[in-house]
Amino acid sequence: MTDVTGAPADVLHTLFHSDQGGHEQVVLCQDRASGLKAVIAIHSTALGPALGGTRFYPYANEAEAVADALNLARGMSYKNAMAGLDHGGGKAVIIGDPDRDKTEALLLAYGRMVASLGGRYVTACDVGTYVADMDVVARECRWTTGRSPENGGAGDSSVLTAFGVYQGMRASAQHLWGDPSLRGRKVGIAGVGKVGHHLVRHLRDEGAEVVITDVREEAVGRILAAHPEGVTAVADTATLIRVDGLDIYAPCALGGALNDDTVPALSARIVCGAANNQLAHPGVEKDLADRGILYAPDYVVNAGGVIQVADELHGFDFDRCRAKAARIFDTTLAIFARAKADGIPPAAAADRIAEQRMAEGRGAL
Repeated sequence: MTDVTGAPADVLHTLFHSDQGGHEQVVLCQDRASGLKAVIAIHSTALGPALGGTRFYPYANEAEAVADALNLARGMSYKNAMAGLDHGGGKAVIIGDPDRDKTEALLLAYGRMVASLGGRYVTACDVGTYVADMDVVARECRWTTGRSPENGGAGDSSVLTAFGVYQGMRASAQHLWGDPSLRGRKVGIAGVGKVGHHLVRHLRDEGAEVVITDVREEAVGRILAAHPEGVTAVADTATLIRVDGLDIYAPCALGGALNDDTVPALSARIVCGAANNQLAHPGVEKDLADRGILYAPDYVVNAGGVIQVADELHGFDFDRCRAKAARIFDTTLAIFARAKADGIPPAAAADRIAEQRMAEGRGAL
């Protein structure tokens, strides 16, 4: 069913009526000359301009793209609030295959679309977009972060994203086992791309045993070549989550990794990964808690990247950003303490803290 605009009715219901909605603005962008089709979703500007990356992905249809943009933008509001940033949440998705459809003309057209919002939305990299792409977008839009150092940017934000996830793992270990050390722990990583391969390095430097999987054989091969000892690979995620003796599971690919099929099969005691929107639907966080699995909320532990790109707007300083990302350890511990005190799962505790900060931000405007 569609509404009078031709948009799927379920998408509009999500936007205006559901708990997953409440967005301030959603912009549908099209440039016929370059083939650009994009969705920019601004969930909140209560704490400042919306900040979030641009995902370039071959969605099955436009409704799927809009739904993803809405979910990702909402998640960015919570992530930025928990990271202590003076930014609201936004996200953009470009519909298409980045290997086939990405062109300079398309990226320039996208930059003009972002610029037309006058600074309400600040963009950066996400799945399917890279530093070089942001350099192109920035030629048309000054509200672009994640650019190369040569062009005044901070470079690859996945470095601090991985560092933040590592800090979240250490905090989880501290909470569950009374010791933040990961030496001798077995960690399974699903997805060893932009973030995952940096995470492997942190874990191996501390002496953790790492098991990896990725749909791309070349990504797995790169990791095994770089770490000939202490890293093994399995065929797929279904195998990974069942590995004997797994202490920590790190979903580092696309969202929805924690669902009705995977949660009952998990062998790990902790879930802490870089992927956004890991909980496939409401209630999964309770299922994890009922199984005695400690879940470190994704938008809390993967905030290192957004801390980095936000800092770029004020004159990037890597040491300053790394110090901020290191605080993810303390933030994660505080969430676990709040969850225990309130008798709720950590995901719900994180939401409460983030919502409180956003409400205070709105009150101060």
